[in-house]
Amino acid sequence: MKQFPFPAHRHLRTPAEFARVYDLRQRAGDGNILIFAAANDLGHTRIGLSVSKKHGNAVVRHRIRRLLREAYRLEQHNVPESLDLILIPRHDSGAGLRDYQESIVRLTQRLAKRISPNTNESQ
Repeated sequence: MKQFPFPAHRHLRTPAEFARVYDLRQRAGDGNILIFAAANDLGHTRIGLSVSKKHGNAVVRHRIRRLLREAYRLEQHNVPESLDLILIPRHDSGAGLRDYQESIVRLTQRLAKRISPNTNESQ
C-alpha cells in the first residue's frame, strides 16, 4: 500500500510566506479552484489554503479546507516539486474531492511550466 504522508513542514504558515507567493502573481484557475504559485529552494512543495467567509460559516469553510488538503495529499506525487502553492476554492463551484484532485494536478503542471523558465534565467 502506497504511503501518502502530509507533514506540517509541507504547509505554508506565516503571513510572510503567503505574501511572497501572492506578490509574484503567478496564478492559474478553473471553475473549481484558483492557485497562486512561487518557486522555492526546499526540494518539496508546500501548500497554503485560503477559504473566505463568502463560502459559509466555519463548519462549511473547514470542510472545504479538509477536502482541499485531502485532494493535495492524494495527488502530491503528481504535483511538480519545489513550489509554494496557495489554493483558493471558487465560490459556489460545488466541487468535490475528485474535482479538486483533477484541478490541482492540471493547474500546478501549467504553473510549473510557466515558473520554471523564469527560475532558470535568474540563476
